[in-house]
Amino acid sequence: MIAKWIKEKGILTKLLEKGIKFLVIKECKKISNLKIDIISTSTQIFKGVIQKINISAEDINYKDLFFDELQIEADNLKINFRLTTKELKFTNDPLIKFKISLTKSSLRTILLSKNYHWIGDKISKEILNQDKLIDIRIRNGQLLIKTSKDDINIIKEQYINVTAEKGKVYLKNEATNKIIQIPVEDKIYIKYINIENKLINIFASSSISF
Repeated sequence: MIAKWIKEKGILTKLLEKGIKFLVIKECKKISNLKIDIISTSTQIFKGVIQKINISAEDINYKDLFFDELQIEADNLKINFRLTTKELKFTNDPLIKFKISLTKSSLRTILLSKNYHWIGDKISKEILNQDKLIDIRIRNGQLLIKTSKDDINIIKEQYINVTAEKGKVYLKNEATNKIIQIPVEDKIYIKYINIENKLINIFASSSISF
């Protein structure tokens, strides 16, 4: 079956891969080592169907969200692909499965940025009774969060656990038993999260449209 697919993967599939690559690049402020792999025959593509697609990339800036690694997988995508103009549109909102990986540097950049610092401050106030986030690190399978108060020069450090439950992301301060839910788009379902080799790995699924 794989040999047959490799044989049939021709210019139409390659053009389609380029079209999807263009769409992904357009959505990101920055992206490196982007790879698109379509598993579908020319006949299926002519009928407007992509059997399977795999996407991988590194060093991504998507709407000021920074990811070190990204892997996406989707099945049975419905498309409208105009060969003459190479214009590509999805006619359904496909469900994708994805994995994103973040280092402490990416996580720190997000939570201290102009657009998302309110999330870091929310974590500081609700879980540590402090005013703002100063720093965040990954250590011993946990997040080590450093916070401070605006009016007093008091800096506090605390280990925080990160978990996924019923599609949502939660941070828990084991010392005080305080828990906070991290805001995530409703269409995104977080399956699970692990911390390994100083990387936070998030496994999730979502519908997506272009």
